[in-house]
Amino acid sequence: MPTTAVPRARKRQWGAERRTQPLPTVHLRPTDRGIALGRMAIVSTILFWVAYVVSTVLRQFMAQGGDYRFTLEATSYLVIVTFLTFSALMYLVARQGALERFSTHVRVPRAELDRHFGQHASSMTVLVPSYAEEPQVVRQTLWSAALQEYPSLRVVLLLDDPPHPADPQVASRLDSTRTLGEGIMRALAAPAGRFSMACDAFDATHDADSVIDDATVRELAEHYTAAADWLTDMAASEARDDHVDEFFATQILGGLADEFSLVSNALTVAAIGHEAPSAERIAELYRRLAWTFQAEVTVFERKLYSSLSNEANKAMNLNSYIGLMGGAYRQESAAGGIVLRPVSEPQHGDLVVPDSEYLLTLDADSLLLRDYCLRLVYLLEQPGNERVAVTQTPYSSFRGAGSRIERLAGATTDLQHISHQGMSAYGATFWVGANAVIRKRALEDIRETEIVGGFPISRYVQDRTVIEDTESSIDLGMHGWSLINYPERLSYSATPPDFGSLIVQRRRWANGGLLILPKLLRQAGERRRAGNRIPLVEMALRINYMSSIAWASFGLVMMLAFPYDSRLLSPFVLLAALPYFLAMASDLHSAGYKRTDVLRIYGFNLILLPVQLAGVLKSLQQALTGKKIPFARTPKVKNRTAAPVLYVVAPYAIVIFSLVTIYRDYLAQNWGNAAFATFNAVLASWAIVAYLGIWNSIVDVWLGMTGWLFVTKAPRGARRQTVPSEPELDWRSVLYHGQEVDGERPRDPAPLDLERARRADRASSASASVAGDSSEMVV
Repeated sequence: MPTTAVPRARKRQWGAERRTQPLPTVHLRPTDRGIALGRMAIVSTILFWVAYVVSTVLRQFMAQGGDYRFTLEATSYLVIVTFLTFSALMYLVARQGALERFSTHVRVPRAELDRHFGQHASSMTVLVPSYAEEPQVVRQTLWSAALQEYPSLRVVLLLDDPPHPADPQVASRLDSTRTLGEGIMRALAAPAGRFSMACDAFDATHDADSVIDDATVRELAEHYTAAADWLTDMAASEARDDHVDEFFATQILGGLADEFSLVSNALTVAAIGHEAPSAERIAELYRRLAWTFQAEVTVFERKLYSSLSNEANKAMNLNSYIGLMGGAYRQESAAGGIVLRPVSEPQHGDLVVPDSEYLLTLDADSLLLRDYCLRLVYLLEQPGNERVAVTQTPYSSFRGAGSRIERLAGATTDLQHISHQGMSAYGATFWVGANAVIRKRALEDIRETEIVGGFPISRYVQDRTVIEDTESSIDLGMHGWSLINYPERLSYSATPPDFGSLIVQRRRWANGGLLILPKLLRQAGERRRAGNRIPLVEMALRINYMSSIAWASFGLVMMLAFPYDSRLLSPFVLLAALPYFLAMASDLHSAGYKRTDVLRIYGFNLILLPVQLAGVLKSLQQALTGKKIPFARTPKVKNRTAAPVLYVVAPYAIVIFSLVTIYRDYLAQNWGNAAFATFNAVLASWAIVAYLGIWNSIVDVWLGMTGWLFVTKAPRGARRQTVPSEPELDWRSVLYHGQEVDGERPRDPAPLDLERARRADRASSASASVAGDSSEMVV
């Protein structure tokens, strides 16, 4: 996708976000008044919808009798209003569940976490799938994973770029990304060595019954001070070009440094007061320091191996590595690339992939707070959670967005965080792929294996759709596993900073839900036959999550395009929608945004309407053709991503059509529709100016209309491709693939090839003979 060249440090727009401090990790406890108002909003929405059906639709049916046209209009309008009201009601229900969870959540004390993991050191592998990312973006993600305070942690960057790019710039970026793991390991070596030795020395000289003196406490305090200083120095050396860099320096590095300083101060005060902690607690604090800096960071490239899947999507990137875990492999060179052969003894293998009890999948643009792994695994290992397969914290947005569209997209992200938290209250959690801790045993239950090209290809995370996490949630449920969201803010993910990159993300989100819906219905049937019915609220939330984009998009298009009879309009429709907008405004305010942003979000969704429709139509295309839709990666770059012409022109078409509708309804004195069209025209126009941009629209349309005139210039330094006059036989391909290579029969050995090979062999033999004769003569 083309991008316009702009400086790395994006200029802040007027109206961008001023707040840079993230929201509290633990949600503020809702008041009784807020919970009561939430319940009233749910009841009011239902009552006003019923009042509309009775007072308007039924009354008009009775008055009009058998008017065929009015019957069709009334039926379609009622269906649209019902589906839109249902989506609003599901938001209110999920929101109410979130409020009730936040009101009862009690944070586990840090000492309890340390004590638990001192006895249960479960291993974890962090998988970071990456494709064509900026090295700086990936680096921050890897550091946030490596600095997790977890006992046994491996971080693996799953690099999915083509391994041998011809473009020197792409090759340079790839080389930089490949060395990230080594750089992190080198940086961690000094603190890891110091704190591991200190921990071992304490364990060697103390046991649980030892008496701790003040000097021992002060020594531990000095170690924590040293750790805090090391993190502070690293944070000070970090470049801070944007709000994400600022978050990494202040919240990831600085936050951990502040906590270590706090522990150091507490230990110093204890030593001054001659009130030393127990030996067991001191040992736990030593282990905590050692754990924080001892992560192993490596890089794996599946495209180096021909025996692994090369399907271009994140799911198969994850699946390829997960399928290798717990095994040892010998590498064999073949015509198609390197082949991995399993071996029984690890010492005989060229590649050994350790297994682990837990997996953490983490997008390359996401950051984790320091105790993410500890708290989520602790939840999984509590009694009663043995069948919980996935736990996560739905990601929040980075504050301080430099563009208006990033700020508003971040607001919708924070609203989704609340909705996902509330869905857990009703058992309707979906796996959100940006970050999640997964019990590997659960993935083994949903594993599917097929033979492709003679090699077994395992699928744990389904890649049938581009929303692979949603479908995998259904698969886990069909095997008796559940999912849950941890009710805190422990993860953050980047929000697209411009309209072009946002299009890629939202079009992907809108694609796939309809394809997964039949699987959900099958799961409901199986649970019903097993005597375990899915509760009505859970089913309603799941259906809304997968299908609401489809019916909301088509419904809004119908309301925009069709001049419905004004007799179908009623104040009850507005009253039914009012609790939804008031609740959303309240949630925006509590998240640090403006209440009026609810109107901006409405206009924002209007200009995204063509994008969502395109995603839904792609789902229907896949359903009809049976072909997978290619996975479109959201660009995670500092530059502006150009938007396709269709999605630039469509918002302007919405405004123009709304103006035509206003004029048409004015002549027909259809005041209700005229008011609705005016509302849409004003908010869509504001969204175009504020989020799309007039000048950016002109540039993107120009690029789209003239892009076909330009030819991509071959990168300087790339090898020039020449066609040999006498092609040689590729004997490796013949011996490896046999008769067919890429669906075509390889060329038979021509006499010229064989003769040339024989001449070369005779010349080599003659040279050897002369060399031998010369040797004898010298002797």
